[in-house]
Amino acid sequence: MAHASEEIRELSESLDDSPFYNEDIAPVPRSGRKWGKWDIAALWVGMSVCIPTYMLAASLIGGGMNWWQAILTVTLGNTIVLVPMVLVAHAGTRYGVPFPVLARAVFGLHGANIPSVLRAIVACGWFGIQTWIGGAAIHQLMAAGFDWWAALPVVDLGFVGKMSLGAWLGFAIFWAINMAIIWRGIESIRWMENLGAPFLLIIGLGLLAWAWTRAGGLGPMLSAPDRFGTTGEFLAFFFPALTGMVGYWATLSLNIPDFSRYARSQRDQVLGQALGLNTTMPLFAFIGVAVTSATVVIFGEEIWNPVDLLARFDSVPVVVLSMIALAVATLTTNLAANVVAPANAFTNLAPKRISFRAGGMATGIIGILMMPWKLMADPTGYIFTWLIGYSALLGPIAGVLICDYFVLRRMELSLASLYRPGPYSYVRGFNPKAVAALAAGIAPNVPGFLGTIGVAAVPQFWMDLYAYAWFVGFAAPFGVLWALEAGRHGR
Repeated sequence: MAHASEEIRELSESLDDSPFYNEDIAPVPRSGRKWGKWDIAALWVGMSVCIPTYMLAASLIGGGMNWWQAILTVTLGNTIVLVPMVLVAHAGTRYGVPFPVLARAVFGLHGANIPSVLRAIVACGWFGIQTWIGGAAIHQLMAAGFDWWAALPVVDLGFVGKMSLGAWLGFAIFWAINMAIIWRGIESIRWMENLGAPFLLIIGLGLLAWAWTRAGGLGPMLSAPDRFGTTGEFLAFFFPALTGMVGYWATLSLNIPDFSRYARSQRDQVLGQALGLNTTMPLFAFIGVAVTSATVVIFGEEIWNPVDLLARFDSVPVVVLSMIALAVATLTTNLAANVVAPANAFTNLAPKRISFRAGGMATGIIGILMMPWKLMADPTGYIFTWLIGYSALLGPIAGVLICDYFVLRRMELSLASLYRPGPYSYVRGFNPKAVAALAAGIAPNVPGFLGTIGVAAVPQFWMDLYAYAWFVGFAAPFGVLWALEAGRHGR
């Protein structure tokens, strides 16, 4: 007999008449659990091997780190975030529910829309970033093959941005391709995901070989020292960078139940995640670090965006083939990593009226409105504005979920009640204690965020605290919810 925590719970009644239920967010039955540890590991390979992973590590070089400092920071961040990843995934595997439904247990049937929509907005931003990267690949591909495209004028759209018409057109084309596949449904997305990683691995290894040859070996490639004058300067960059590394996967650490619900057992989801994330991510990050370090030797400057680097190659066939591979690989990663979560979240808003397809289309539109070209303008903005900024939102959600599921409920949920009025209705569908705990986690990081984006002068204390945004955001609501709810749960 399986250990209690390993048991897979299934619905024993029909909930078709419930307004909180539809087939897209229904619990996955035992018969639908087909993912073993290698399937989950393969999922992580597909999501880790992507251009933002390459740029994540490369941005640390751009920020002043040397190669081993950058790899250490990425690996440590992955190790830390794997803990909440595995814990939140437990509920998905045990009960077969996606993230928005799991959140109903603590936030309420309606209150769950708060964390799921916050997570969805971040995913929309990532969707926009990946789409911008894919669009840039199309732009460089066309510019390499057609002189008239390369000669397209610069278009100034005021506060929106100023760029080549070709860059805008490439973005629009790649966005339309994404939307067409989303329209075809979830199975098309899962099928496309299997194509992406090999393309990017080939490009990454090819860039590594090129850098090795041009720089004169691994020694010169990695010879660039860090640019920190003192230990204090290094630490001032390291801790926010570590927070950014944790924040990078803070997204999936919340909606991992969207995938772990298909796992055959807890052992499969734990081993699959550990094997897939903590091997692939450091490897591809090393490629980004090594190649970016080599660009300092070769070009005298850090080129942290592989699209920009490949565009400098003299061989038109190499540029064309590389950009095609980049576009295909970015497409596959984008659809799997950045569409499933927001589509499920938007479906959760009104399960009887909003389908997965409609949620996916909404993701695409919001992704444009978030102007990803500005988020990707420089490595400092990528880490300090984007990664740390959204970690300040998502860390508190993780703190609330993990405290409720493991500490207060001891992993025991009423599966049917997650889909109909009952114990998780709270006050008009909202649990005010969970909302208060979430606010307590977000509030300490608001001043630092405002200071980072330059809209307010903020005392240094709050700026220093903001460097630990995810950690502060996780710990504060965990403690607040425990204090508020412990009596009701008899703890």
